[in-house]
Amino acid sequence: MRLELGNIFIKDLQFGPETKVEKGILYVNKEELLKEVSGDEKVKSIDFDIVHPGDSARIIPVKDVIEPRVKVEGKGGIFPGFISKVDTVGSGRTNVLKGAAVVTTGKIVGFQEGIIDMSGEGAKYTPFSKTHNLVITCEVNDDVKQHEHEEAIRMIGLKAAAYLGKAGKDVQPDEVKTYETLPLLEQVKKYPNLPKVVYVYMLQSQGLLHDTYVYGVDAKKIIPTFIYPTEVFDGAILSGNCVSACDKNPTYVHLNHPIIEDLYDRDGKDINFLGCVITNENVYLADKERSSNCTAKLVEFLGADAAIISEEGFGNPDADLVMNCNKIEEKGIKTVLVTDEYAGRDGASQSLADSTPKGNAVVTAGNANELVVLKAMDKVIGHPEAANIIAGGYSGSLRPDGSIEAELQVITGCTSEVGFNYLSAKGF
Repeated sequence: MRLELGNIFIKDLQFGPETKVEKGILYVNKEELLKEVSGDEKVKSIDFDIVHPGDSARIIPVKDVIEPRVKVEGKGGIFPGFISKVDTVGSGRTNVLKGAAVVTTGKIVGFQEGIIDMSGEGAKYTPFSKTHNLVITCEVNDDVKQHEHEEAIRMIGLKAAAYLGKAGKDVQPDEVKTYETLPLLEQVKKYPNLPKVVYVYMLQSQGLLHDTYVYGVDAKKIIPTFIYPTEVFDGAILSGNCVSACDKNPTYVHLNHPIIEDLYDRDGKDINFLGCVITNENVYLADKERSSNCTAKLVEFLGADAAIISEEGFGNPDADLVMNCNKIEEKGIKTVLVTDEYAGRDGASQSLADSTPKGNAVVTAGNANELVVLKAMDKVIGHPEAANIIAGGYSGSLRPDGSIEAELQVITGCTSEVGFNYLSAKGF
C-alpha cells in the first residue's frame, strides 16, 4: 500500500464566520460545528474553547485528542467504522491539519483520565501543549452509564475532527510525505540483504472502558492479525479507552505513530520493515496465552528476524508484553520491548509487574510515579476537582490556590509507550 499524507501546517486557530484554512490559520464556525456534533440525546450540553501553546490554560479531565484529517484521493474515508464506511484505508492521499487538535473533556467517565497544561511545568511533559487545541466540553445526563458516556463523547470528538478536516480538502499541502509497504513477498525481495523487522502493536482492550477500535471493532474481539502500517496512519485504529493518561495512546498518537514513523525512516537503509502485527491485551490467563501464541506464530510466519513490541497501559498488560517477548524469542526472533515504568516515587520499586530474562533489550519512556507540581492556571476548562481522583492524584492533589501536586501519571502522553513524549534517560 502507498499512502501520501499532505501536511497543512496550522499556525493559529480562531473562531470565525466560515470554517476554512487561510494562510495557515484554521477558522471555525462555532454554530456549524455545534450542528455537526449535536443530536445525541444522552448529551445535555456542548461548549467550545480554543487554547494555544503558551496560554495559561488547563484542560481536565482529558478524554481523547484527535487530529483533523480528510481523505482526498483513494479508497475509504476518514475514521472508518465510525465516521466512514469500513472500506480498507491506507492508500491514496489524506490531507492533515498539522498543528491543530480536537480535545474532548467534561465530567469524568473513568478515574484514568488526564491533564493538559498549555504552559508551565506540566506543558513540558505533554506533546499536546504544542498544538492549537479546539476543546469540546461535553456534559451528559445524570442517568447515562459510563460506557454510554464514553461512546457519546468519543463520537462527538471524531465528528468534530472530521468536520474540521474537510476545511483542508482543497488546500495545497505545505509538504507531502509518502509511505509504502509492498505485499509481503515483494517487500522481502525489495531489500533481500537487510534484516526483516515486524512491529508488534499491542492494543489496550483490558475490560470495560479499556477499548481500542480497529475499523470500528473493539480489539477485545480480534485475534492477532497483520495490518499495513499505512492503514494505521490513515485512521484504521482509534482510541476509546480510559487508561492512565501518561501512557494512553489517544487517537492522535495512533495517527502519528512514532515507532512506525521511525521504522519507515530506516526501511531500506538498515532494516526491511515488513509491517505490523496487531494484538490485544487481555484480562484472563487463557486469553493472554491464546493471543501471545497467535502473535508469535504470525511473526514467525512472516519470516521476521526481529520484532519491536510495545504495550499500552501497565500492570496487567505487562504480562501480555512478557508473554509476547518470551514466545517470539523462543522462535529465534530477537525482540526489543517499549514500555514505561511504575517504579515508585523514589524509583526504587520493581518497574514492571512481570519480567523475563529474555527481555534484555528494553526502551523506557520514564517513571510515571514521580511527583510534579503544576502551577495554577488563569483558565481551567473542565472539572479541576477531578485532580483528586484521577490515577496519579490523591485526595488533596488540588490545592486551594488552584495548583496541583500529583504523579506524572496524570499528564496526558507524559510516558507514552510508543515514544510520543519528551522524557528521556541520562547515563551516569
